[in-house]
Amino acid sequence: MSQPNTFIVAGVQCDPQIGHPLQNLEMIADWAAQAHNAGASLVIFPECAVSGYCFDSHEEGLAIAELIPGPSTNSLAAIARKLGIHLIAGMLERDGDQLYNVAAIVGPEGLLGHYRKIHLPFLGVDRFTTNGQDGFQVYDTGLAHVGVNICYDCSFPESARVLMLGGADLIALPTNWPESGGCAIPDFVVPTRALENKVYYAAVNRVGTERGVKFIGRSAIVDPFGKPLATADDKEQLLLAEITPALAREKRIVRVPGEHEIHRLNDRQPEQYKPLAR
Repeated sequence: MSQPNTFIVAGVQCDPQIGHPLQNLEMIADWAAQAHNAGASLVIFPECAVSGYCFDSHEEGLAIAELIPGPSTNSLAAIARKLGIHLIAGMLERDGDQLYNVAAIVGPEGLLGHYRKIHLPFLGVDRFTTNGQDGFQVYDTGLAHVGVNICYDCSFPESARVLMLGGADLIALPTNWPESGGCAIPDFVVPTRALENKVYYAAVNRVGTERGVKFIGRSAIVDPFGKPLATADDKEQLLLAEITPALAREKRIVRVPGEHEIHRLNDRQPEQYKPLAR
């Protein structure tokens, strides 16, 4: 699939309402239209943007969760089709009695896929969800090769590394960073994951307070050298950044020709990493 030289990615830092998917989908449609009008071709929403996050039991979460494909992914696809854009948004998936924290990836032609969160903290609905077992997938959106992690995944560097090895130009991280534990992540983890893999990294958090849990916002879109392209405070807002996929694909970095050159892919020593797989 041919891809543009550059495009604009948007991160929507918003305040979803727990247990109100229809209301949240209306909010997503409004923000997506704003992002589209600002020139964005890919719009990323927070973790559990459709469902809310701080559910108190498996049964409560399962009651709001949906099949995929299903009504909410159909609605997201309709938004994408109307605007001619791609969307990534978090929600809860029901598969039998299993509950998954997922991110759906949709485009003008429909559902591209969905990622089930692999690393689960003991927090919010993740106390009751099941670990994803499908690995880390990279999606060809026609704009770029996009990999998806969700929130706590970013604390495990292997998550981003596998996506880089799979050809990701951009890693999207829908997230719900709470005030109680997420404050250092925007400053240190996000730019590190971008720099060490030489990929764009878009971490999109929510804001507001849900059932006593306050979320910090501070979303960020970072370039392949770890430099911020767009950052947010703790209010609802739209982040915009220009993405050049070719910059992420060239892993060779020449700082001083013939004297200081590195290659983020070829300089790895996989044979020495075997303990990671034990």
